[in-house]
Amino acid sequence: MLHKTITELIGQTPVMSIDIPNRDTRLMLKMEKNNPGGSMKDRMARSMVLAALKDGRVAPGGTIVESSSGNTGIGLALSALDFGLHFIAVVDHHAAPDKVRMMEALGAEIRYVEGEFAENEVAVVERERLAAQLAADLSGALFMNQSDNPANPEGYAALVDELISQLPSGIDAFVGCVGTGGSMTGIAQRLKRHKATVRTIGVEPAGSIIFGKPAHPYYQSGTGMPAGDAVGKVLDYGCIDEGVQATDTQAFETARYIARRKGLLVGGSSGGAIYKALEFIAAGKLTGTVVTLVADGGEKYLSTIFDDDWMAKRSLLDPTIAAQLDKWLFAKGGRNLS
Repeated sequence: MLHKTITELIGQTPVMSIDIPNRDTRLMLKMEKNNPGGSMKDRMARSMVLAALKDGRVAPGGTIVESSSGNTGIGLALSALDFGLHFIAVVDHHAAPDKVRMMEALGAEIRYVEGEFAENEVAVVERERLAAQLAADLSGALFMNQSDNPANPEGYAALVDELISQLPSGIDAFVGCVGTGGSMTGIAQRLKRHKATVRTIGVEPAGSIIFGKPAHPYYQSGTGMPAGDAVGKVLDYGCIDEGVQATDTQAFETARYIARRKGLLVGGSSGGAIYKALEFIAAGKLTGTVVTLVADGGEKYLSTIFDDDWMAKRSLLDPTIAAQLDKWLFAKGGRNLS
């Protein structure tokens, strides 16, 4: 099929299987990093833009504004290009520098929030305040507000259709990251409509408030919710069977491990989801075909997660994580049984 625009390339991402030794279970990785903007957020960005144009909340030639740690912003920059809009991305110091550069390369206008924030403190509240203010002050502008935008979860309908087609033997469990809740809600709801017994596990960073645990700073970006923010309207707790947390060390060390052992560069939040999926499988809590997403690629984190000095300075290195993953994924002596 011949495609004529960049957003037509969104979707139809491949699936990679990771077999689990001595268990009748497979971990299936949906490669959302293969979307043109490098993440699953391309899907929801296009969905939100199309919905806004359809109902007249923004007109062709208008401006869209959004708070983003990077991936949503990249997706919106692509859709803005395709549909003739100007895009302003409101970011903070927590955004990976390469994500900001990608948005700029795609023509987005970047606005940084002001204020003193710790390196591992996510300034979501201030980002959203500034984005709403900018949209209110600019003629013909719209704050996309992904946390409360129903077109966010709707953007993942095609992803579920793809999974059902790619895995005709069925899906038994889904493990996904939770930030705004749009992807988790959109995917989990549809999977459960297709098969009511599908077990769904939501993963947030340790320090996030989504599942009611104590708040503290964390380094994982694009996932979770920091103290002071409110859970968005798009998050449906009812479609999540269990909510768990992954530490920064578990998430980042798993991402590094997957790169070394499987040749696959995944982002930090994906590392956390993979770690928790394997932990649940090892404990016998998930069986059959278990799906998680490679939400974005590690290529965007080469100067952070995949940099030894960066990890060491933040006390995030822990060789016991790789040893644990070896036990889960490899036979004695290190030969992969898959």
